[in-house]
Amino acid sequence: MWGQPPATSARGRRRSIDTAATVLVLALLLAGCGVLPGSGIAAPEFGNPLRIPELLEGSVSGDGRRSFDLDVTERQFDFGQGGPSSTIGINSNYLGPTLRMTRGDTVNMNVQNSLQELTTLHWHGMHVPARADGGPHQLIDPGDTWSPSWTIDQAPATLWYHSHPHGETAQQVYRGAAGMLLIEDPNQGDLGLPDEYGVDDVPVIVQDKSFTSDGQQIVDPEGTASTGFLGDTIVVNGTYGPVFDVTTQKIRLRLLNASNARVYNFGFDDDREFEMIAGDGGYLDAPLRTDRVQLSPAERAEIVVTVRPGEEVQLTSYPPDLGVNPSRYGTGTVGVLQLRARETLAPSADIAEELPQDPPLSPSDAAGTRRFRISGLAINGRPMQMNRIDDTVTVDDIEIWEIANRDPQPHNFHVHDVQFRILDIDGEPPGPALSGPKDTVYVPPQRTVRILLQFSDYTDPQWPYMYHCHLLWHEDLGIMGQFVVVRPGQSADPQALHNHT
Repeated sequence: MWGQPPATSARGRRRSIDTAATVLVLALLLAGCGVLPGSGIAAPEFGNPLRIPELLEGSVSGDGRRSFDLDVTERQFDFGQGGPSSTIGINSNYLGPTLRMTRGDTVNMNVQNSLQELTTLHWHGMHVPARADGGPHQLIDPGDTWSPSWTIDQAPATLWYHSHPHGETAQQVYRGAAGMLLIEDPNQGDLGLPDEYGVDDVPVIVQDKSFTSDGQQIVDPEGTASTGFLGDTIVVNGTYGPVFDVTTQKIRLRLLNASNARVYNFGFDDDREFEMIAGDGGYLDAPLRTDRVQLSPAERAEIVVTVRPGEEVQLTSYPPDLGVNPSRYGTGTVGVLQLRARETLAPSADIAEELPQDPPLSPSDAAGTRRFRISGLAINGRPMQMNRIDDTVTVDDIEIWEIANRDPQPHNFHVHDVQFRILDIDGEPPGPALSGPKDTVYVPPQRTVRILLQFSDYTDPQWPYMYHCHLLWHEDLGIMGQFVVVRPGQSADPQALHNHT
């Protein structure tokens, strides 16, 4: 009813998930006819030490290049739900290591696909050449290794990486094909921020899942809401009921919503305030004192919370502001992570009053406006097609992108390769939590968001980047488009797509 389903190549690159029944269910839900099972969520029993992913800083060669070796493979992992579950791990049994690199580094990424299916790794939020982007055109065959290379040139930020094969992203990310990626800048000076990984600087990868009675992850549940999969169990870094032992007065939490569809509204169970210092793509211009930060799938935030000796405080998700009745989308109040402070805490520094940012763009310099209408399973009336270029962007042009959600249910919007600024949401300026650099933005039902962005450095008329809804079921079903960045006067070369789809 909304066009052709995602293509399946003769090589069997992806299994079809767009059945007639699925489309019918989605149509009914988009029309507001109810919610399917799987939207409720259980209160966790806290008591399990928070798992901290390994920190991987790569090996440095004589010429200064930093290399990371990543093996994506089928594993077993026990979530504490009745037995071990089949998972995807990257150098581990579940999820991947945290990758840390520095602005100015030239990095080599060696990605081995040890799965029995095609995969990719996309560097979400990274400014990177299109051929190195890790989107659906950089598929890695089982047994093969993909080795992209580029130079890091962007502000310090909490990014992440995850699989991105078209039609298979939702199930692979859910099974564990994801990890956190940190960019640092040695020239930014001392900002007083907690920075000891796993001690006072902690990754918090939040996902919702459902399990069978013997502990297996339910990967493709029969009951889904119109947003896609909503689980009934929260895990953090793969840990159910996680507890973190706090040893310092202040702790920095790097929050990542790595769920397929659920939106979280993070705060603490005593409503204490904390300092938000960064969003998706880097620092705010100053610490923001607040008691809530809302993240849709793929969004990130860095917060610093102060604790008192001997106390317990619980990071909690409260009902988000979706611009629509939240009860239809599996929302509620649920505990996420318990912080347990020791009786004696090491002192923490004061955070700088101003935080460094790259110079912002000016909307007065925009060359024009592109308009994107999300409706049904399409953007601008066209479901995703791997062999079609939807937009051609001229390098270094500053542009305004206008994203309109014409559906009665939530979407969000992610743009590859770039960090943008939100200009307004339905004509109103964004709140201070959305004032920093972003790569993903929540787009409420029947609302329009305008963003300001510029694509620099890399041009390629043959290899595209993506823009798409990051509710992963939506992405897999076709709410995605492709664009190339070209030199002035250059045109896209869509014929070349046939060579790498």
